[in-house]
Amino acid sequence: MASWDLSVTVEDLGPDAPPVTLSVTSDLHVGGVILKLVEKTQINRDWSDHGLWWDQKQRWLLRTPWSLEKYGIHADARLVFMPQHKALRVGLPSGKTLRLQASFSTPVFQTVMAICRMINIRHPEELSLLRPVEEKKKKKDKDLEEELHDLTGVPLSSGILSRPCLYNGMPAHFADSANMEVIYKMLSVTQPPPAPEAIAKQYRPASVVDKAHINGRWLDSSRCLLQQGIQENDRLWLRFKYYTLYDIEPKYDVVRLTQLYEQARWAVLLEDIDCTEEEMMLFGALQYHINKAAQSEPQVLSTSTAMDDLESALQSLEVKMEGEGSSASELLENMTAPELNDYLKLFRPKKLTLKGYKQYWFKFQDTSISYFKSKEESIGEPIQHINLKGCEVAPDVNMAAQKFLIRLLIPAPEGMNELYLRCENEQQYAQWMAGCRLASKGKSLADSSFQSEIQSIRSFLAMQKTNSGSHGNAAAGDESINTHSLVSPRYHKKYKAKQLTPRILDAYQNVAQLSLTDAIMRFLQIWQALPDFGLSYVVVRFKGSRKDEVLGIAPNRLIRIDLGVGDVVKTWRYNNMKQWNVNWDIRQVAIEFEGNVNIAFSCVTADCKIVHEFIGGYIFMSTRSREKSDTLNEELFHKLTGGHEAL
Repeated sequence: MASWDLSVTVEDLGPDAPPVTLSVTSDLHVGGVILKLVEKTQINRDWSDHGLWWDQKQRWLLRTPWSLEKYGIHADARLVFMPQHKALRVGLPSGKTLRLQASFSTPVFQTVMAICRMINIRHPEELSLLRPVEEKKKKKDKDLEEELHDLTGVPLSSGILSRPCLYNGMPAHFADSANMEVIYKMLSVTQPPPAPEAIAKQYRPASVVDKAHINGRWLDSSRCLLQQGIQENDRLWLRFKYYTLYDIEPKYDVVRLTQLYEQARWAVLLEDIDCTEEEMMLFGALQYHINKAAQSEPQVLSTSTAMDDLESALQSLEVKMEGEGSSASELLENMTAPELNDYLKLFRPKKLTLKGYKQYWFKFQDTSISYFKSKEESIGEPIQHINLKGCEVAPDVNMAAQKFLIRLLIPAPEGMNELYLRCENEQQYAQWMAGCRLASKGKSLADSSFQSEIQSIRSFLAMQKTNSGSHGNAAAGDESINTHSLVSPRYHKKYKAKQLTPRILDAYQNVAQLSLTDAIMRFLQIWQALPDFGLSYVVVRFKGSRKDEVLGIAPNRLIRIDLGVGDVVKTWRYNNMKQWNVNWDIRQVAIEFEGNVNIAFSCVTADCKIVHEFIGGYIFMSTRSREKSDTLNEELFHKLTGGHEAL
């Protein structure tokens, strides 16, 4: 075959060095090209991590047995010979930045897995990388360089193990030196409350459209960093992307829990997620308590891995035996299905109505509620029978005013019907709220989680109770707390710091007995119970519509939001989805649901690949099971999220 000249830029020779010209033939394989290059540069070093990058086509030539002809490479190709792993700055949810070696040649999904393995975060499929939002910088801040915690010396392990080898409770590479131990402590201990100025400096979304813009920044999981324009030493954020937090074990998940808490805390402080004033005071009290506990409690690091493994084996055996033993009793329970019956007040908000709440006799059976004029008439036909499967449930509670409302948005062909149920007391509210939450997920009152759901609602209400007269002595023996560090800027404007102190200390009385881990877990539970939890927004244009609307992507459903009024117009659940596909040419997402419901939309603030990946990602998360929790089905993830571009 005729030989021809191929020019290759070798990154290690420096930016000004001319390309190296090689005489090659079309049947020469990529490995042979690399061998010729190494011989010609005459640099004596380990080249095993290097690879060829084809600049025009934006792809790596990693299949070394393939010939130049098979790859379609001719004399005009611009090739670069460079390392596949390079330094990357990774911003954590806690605001700290790591500098580490990341793979620029594997799909981002694998790059994230390797980073999570390095810093000991299990279930890396829940996280991803995104381009950061720029902070508002003042001129005087220019000299302040961000503090970098350097992990570039840590080799990225290639084995896909779910748990790295632990030494004194931390991955072995963190036990190498005192400096590395300091970095691990930074990863696994919560940060002190930020100064109010630091909160004010951060980007704060003012509307649902602002919240949608952040989701246009996620990287594509099926392509590598280099294909997405990321260069050496660039800065990216590592964040929890999918809010289906699976199998949290405080013993093994120290870093995961800490970083999740930090992400939740900042979401509350920057008003990324809406909450009531009472909830904000409780979040403030928990942050205050967590900060105190983190300073006083030493980090308990487990020592014996063998004992840990034995304990987890015994635990899973216990769970298995419980599951096997309860089948007969469960059958009996299901035969006499439990139900709730009580007087509640009902209100249907309609435009231009002033009618208040009317009392009815309510019956809760299976996943439906029916209501009657009175208890005596409950033998006959109900006024209305409402199936709660697939509805939206939101609390509207004010403990001080003894207001216990349950807001229901019921799916209907023309949109969502809104209902309010008013309960008389805590006990009644906890039961009906727990029932509504389970029914919305398609579970009946016979479900084993009904009692624990009631318990968690009651403990949350107990935390919001105010202990009048008890905060005075607490404040006296307390160091001054900067309350503006614990609440979002809206409350900085509304209240002076000294007005917030008694309210936060009041809420603190209810959580002061919790251990550090329990306080973090409680913070996360309350965050997860917020109505808007787990919603990622994207601005879209529905087919046939002339205006932009917002699509909320949740772990179990899609929500259509009218931008004019900010209300939920429609909800579609994934378990009613028959198929979804993307027309990559016109960049439109089309989804088909049961009952001949078809929707199609194009994306305004994010690429349609991001929406496709969110939907596929959540469906992938729902396939995880405890038996297979140690192995991650990466192939299935790419099948569900990749689209034709990945294939």
